[in-house]
Amino acid sequence: MSEEMELLIKLHKDGERQGPGSDAITRQALDIIGIDKNQKTKILDVGCGTGAQTITLAKNLNCAITAVDLFEPFLSKVSERFNDFNLRDKITTTACSMSEMPFNDEAFDLIWSEGAIYNIGFETGLKNWKRFAKMNGYIAVSEITWTTNSRPEEIESHWNNEYPCIGKASENIDIIEKLGYRFIGAFTLPEYCWEDMYYIPMEKRFSEFIKNNPGNRSMEIIKSEKKDIELYRKYKQYFSYVFYIMQKI
Repeated sequence: MSEEMELLIKLHKDGERQGPGSDAITRQALDIIGIDKNQKTKILDVGCGTGAQTITLAKNLNCAITAVDLFEPFLSKVSERFNDFNLRDKITTTACSMSEMPFNDEAFDLIWSEGAIYNIGFETGLKNWKRFAKMNGYIAVSEITWTTNSRPEEIESHWNNEYPCIGKASENIDIIEKLGYRFIGAFTLPEYCWEDMYYIPMEKRFSEFIKNNPGNRSMEIIKSEKKDIELYRKYKQYFSYVFYIMQKI
């Protein structure tokens, strides 16, 4: 693992979230699906990070969750948090790439991924993960999305450089239907999911991070994070995360 990746993990592993979201947003997506909360549900949480949404799923469903992340430090945090909430019997963690998951076909009633599918691309992820969902099972993912038809060149260049797969909601819904899913619904994450739940808590960790990890590489990471925050605050009317819910039919 590179030094930069090790530092990024150190910065983010103590955060409740590694991207925009909230307990209320996770519950809202669950409500759209309408899963029977008394029926045992097998869930695959892909790119779980430190498990904020994983805990919400566990608290609100009768479920067995397999939480997947590439990085062991995040999975260790998931296990700690599940122990703290007395939910340990509901969770199994697996360290692996989301593009090479070692699960049987049609093993899960629900596949969940908040703010992580961009690691392999929206269309690639939905195409590759489809086989893990049971027939009539559901997939729910949040994905960075343009919220306008046009936008200033600065923010368009930034995202096209960072993530060329970024598209509008209508384009992502077309992908969902092209891949043979039944589109259930979509909604945009509000500003507090970015600010109160992700950016502001991360900003509060910057000083301690630099203190514990002195050096130019750490300063470069903080500079990059600050740039992302600045761009969001300047151009937040043009993009956000959108939650997409679909069914395998």
